[in-house]
Amino acid sequence: MSRSAPVAKFLADLLYQHELATLLVDLLTETEEAIDERTGKLRFDMTLLSTRILGICSWAQREPRVSGLSAGLFVTKTMTGAALLAATQQPTGFRTVVSYSGRPDLAGSALGRVMMPTLFIVGSADEQSRHLSRQAIDRMHNDARLEVVTSTSGPVEEPAALERVGRLSAAWFIERLKN
Repeated sequence: MSRSAPVAKFLADLLYQHELATLLVDLLTETEEAIDERTGKLRFDMTLLSTRILGICSWAQREPRVSGLSAGLFVTKTMTGAALLAATQQPTGFRTVVSYSGRPDLAGSALGRVMMPTLFIVGSADEQSRHLSRQAIDRMHNDARLEVVTSTSGPVEEPAALERVGRLSAAWFIERLKN
């Protein structure tokens, strides 16, 4: 989901309302997004995307305005696989992951090495994401949980359901990012 997407802004605002600093980023440049629209390949390049996540975490650790804060990642779709892969490469860069309608399967064998707490949130009508999240949890050796939010469509996009996604995410982050 692009940082300019209304859903991304809505969820970032909800997290901010819970006094969680938020940073919305796109892991692909505009040029790469245009290429990906035609090919559909870059969104599945877990090495590229996890490297970008690690770069953002590295920047945040040096940025005076946020360097002292504990960090968590809120990711969607294919970015879930990249975030979980990044979590195995630099486990001190951030402390938890929340995935919303994600593809944890794209992390491959790295799933068994994810040690940080991970929350998977899926819509009740999104059977594929629910199945993939359950399989991921079975392969992980950490504090991992699945939350199902009532929705009428696959990915949760109804306002009431998004509100629930935001509240679940905020509660998870607040509990796990305490210093």
